[in-house]
Amino acid sequence: MFVLMLWYTQSVAQNYSFEFYGSTFNFELDESVKVKFSDTVNEKMLRTFYDSINKSKYQPIVKALISHKEKHQLNDWLYYQLIRKTAQQIAPKAANYYRYTLYKWFFLAKTGYDARLALEKDKILFYVLSDDDISDIPFYTSNGKQYVCLNIHDYDNIDLKKNKIYPVDIVIPEGKNSFSYKVTQMPEFKSEDYSVKNIAFNYKQRVYHFDVLMNSEIQGIFRNYPVVDFDSYFNIPLSKHTYSSLIPSLKKNIAKMSQKKGVDYLMRFTRNAFPYADDDLNFGKEKRLSPEQTLFSEYSDCDDRAALFFYLVKEIYNLPMIALLYPTHITMAVQFTKPTGKPIIYNGKRYSVCEATPQDRDLKVGQLSSKLQNVAYEVVYAYEP
Repeated sequence: MFVLMLWYTQSVAQNYSFEFYGSTFNFELDESVKVKFSDTVNEKMLRTFYDSINKSKYQPIVKALISHKEKHQLNDWLYYQLIRKTAQQIAPKAANYYRYTLYKWFFLAKTGYDARLALEKDKILFYVLSDDDISDIPFYTSNGKQYVCLNIHDYDNIDLKKNKIYPVDIVIPEGKNSFSYKVTQMPEFKSEDYSVKNIAFNYKQRVYHFDVLMNSEIQGIFRNYPVVDFDSYFNIPLSKHTYSSLIPSLKKNIAKMSQKKGVDYLMRFTRNAFPYADDDLNFGKEKRLSPEQTLFSEYSDCDDRAALFFYLVKEIYNLPMIALLYPTHITMAVQFTKPTGKPIIYNGKRYSVCEATPQDRDLKVGQLSSKLQNVAYEVVYAYEP
């Protein structure tokens, strides 16, 4: 009796798991997805990589990414952080930057976003379709569409104004959607991921103390976040635990104050509870901190304080506000039932200036710095409840 034995070659899959902003992300990596790449780059190599990975069993990773995004309602920017961490697990950035970048590009495109590649000499640039108004990262247009660069921060010495880029014509059919930088919901971090920061300021000869819960991962989320338009910027929220450790305390402190005095209290909290420093000195470039970053950071400037003040007034009083942009400064104005000081007229409505940044003298609600009184400004954001 003869027994015929058949041997089948099966690819081996590995299970990966990592912590992601208070949750756990799991995915299955088939051996076929592990595509090698050289330490040099050209268009032919990019096409070869795509052909290989596109024939692999990548689908479980794509399914896991989409499922996690939908379950946790991740905005595009937070979802991109998930893709970055996934690519890092498969192809560590330090080992081969090209390979790491290609995995990010492939997974972003395969999960629905119009992501593109371009070359500039020996540099690989990674772009995505976006309709957002971004002011500090390069972009190119194709067929009337704007593609912004997602990895420009990885290159210190690159001048795309002088050096020409060469887009690579590899279009992934699944990649059709536009990418948005709007962050309207923060992750559900675990309570044990927070530490306490004591914030104090003086108001009417009394010192107020706040034990605010802060999570250092917030800094990581926004480390490479670009300078977005003011509509996107002013509407970045606090995370749940930071919110619950600060907002109720502020509400309690101003509960017996009139609305205008309460706004004055919030203005002076934002103005005096944090040391001031220009972005050029603090970061070496323009950088807008989210409200939670401003609470966390040692120093902040006028952009950061305007956003924090806006957030606090919106959450506690929900009053109409406008942002006034001067050539070297930004400040806020609030609409009260009756304005204070010389009002700012906008669309027929009267707003009172509320200066949330330290000035040469102690400005009250309705007072504008003397240096700005004859300077032209632009209303760059208007909020109506």
